Amino acid sequence: MVDLIIGMKRLTKVLIDGGSGLNIMYAETLDAMGVDRACIRPIGVPFHGIMLGKQAMPLGQIDLPITFGGPSNYMMETVAFEVVGFHGIYYTILGRPCYVKFMAIPNYTYLKLKMPGLGGVITVDTSF
Repeated sequence: MVDLIIGMKRLTKVLIDGGSGLNIMYAETLDAMGVDRACIRPIGVPFHGIMLGKQAMPLGQIDLPITFGGPSNYMMETVAFEVVGFHGIYYTILGRPCYVKFMAIPNYTYLKLKMPGLGGVITVDTSF
């Protein structure tokens, strides 16, 4: 789990999941962030593997800016999220598409994520 800035809000309890092929945002998180649901683009493609043995139909897709790092060394990119209507224990889940966008390299042994920033390498530590 990491803390990061999505949109203009700092979110805790963000799961970085290298095994996931999706970036997932829960609708209740969007509501708490004050993002209007009218910004969600409808899509008609279900996905599998979130709920065991069942397919899930997202409410749609939304693009939000994500910022890793601090004021002196940061990286910001816009990431597409699948918005889902069910509940989760995290605020959002970032998968491989986010890794690719940020050119991030996870180290599962030390629970760190490294990526290039404007002022050098950004190291993201976990927050428990």
